[in-house]
Amino acid sequence: MLIGLNVSSRGWYNSLSFMKKKVIVRIKGGLGNQLFCYAAARRLAVKNNAELVIDNISGFVRDKKHRRSYSLDNFSITSRKANYFERMEPFGRHRRLIMKYISRKKPFEKRTYIEQEKKEFDPRLLHYRVNGRVYIDSLWQDERYFNDIEDVIRNDLKIIPPNDESNQKLSKQIRNSNSVAIHVRWFASPDSFPKSFKVNVCLEYYRRAIDKISLGISSPTYFLFSDHPENASRMIGLSGRNIRCVCHNKDEAAAYADIWLMSQCKHFIIANSTFSWWGAWLASNPNKIVLCPNFKGSWNFQRLVPKRWELIDS
Repeated sequence: MLIGLNVSSRGWYNSLSFMKKKVIVRIKGGLGNQLFCYAAARRLAVKNNAELVIDNISGFVRDKKHRRSYSLDNFSITSRKANYFERMEPFGRHRRLIMKYISRKKPFEKRTYIEQEKKEFDPRLLHYRVNGRVYIDSLWQDERYFNDIEDVIRNDLKIIPPNDESNQKLSKQIRNSNSVAIHVRWFASPDSFPKSFKVNVCLEYYRRAIDKISLGISSPTYFLFSDHPENASRMIGLSGRNIRCVCHNKDEAAAYADIWLMSQCKHFIIANSTFSWWGAWLASNPNKIVLCPNFKGSWNFQRLVPKRWELIDS
């Protein structure tokens, strides 16, 4: 005999909601890294018929250096945001540390908090089976974590276009030309030459890539994107080439507009950056040329490059 049992229909619903399979992804980093976080988690959820829930807060609250924030609201993502408890609040940082510690003691397939153990591709994530609730953290910077659901990812990551005149006008120019996106990313101050080339791609890479594009593409128009556009313009050199510097989307909140413009280009000369990696990946031109730096600097960028793209020595 059950005494005092009073379970309403809402109570049953909440119990079932708690028990159903969930993948809770902790989004963090800049826009390019946020897209990698999302794509790997989305694939894990799809393959396990689980709900994807986005923690859009905890990955940014301690980012005092870069002051980044969640930037995926301008994409066609329909997954809901994590609630207070799904973010492990209160005392979220400490609770995550405990959960990480416990999970590391278990075999990978038994963990309920999944982190990368190394930068290289880890195929164990592809075979992980979700039972109940699992948290996924880290960046997962590799196309192989989601390329078997490429159509789903491309649909989710359709960008809601900015409607201002500057971006719309430039978009039209990009679509109506033999457009080539060039991205120059400054991981160190552009004023610290030549030391900065330990982390920044050097001018020689861009010269070689432009020469290669010029041989294969008729009348290319180059669109230069950079977090330091004035310095990038001086380094690349605008004279004698049909190059347009894209410098009107100035703050982090407008980064999605730059990646939207970039993704409309027909061909690409990318930096050692996940931002231009995604700009090239999202582009729909089936015949696109993507040139990438064979960069042996601080974070081994070439491991991210799909085989169909071409590495150029830097």
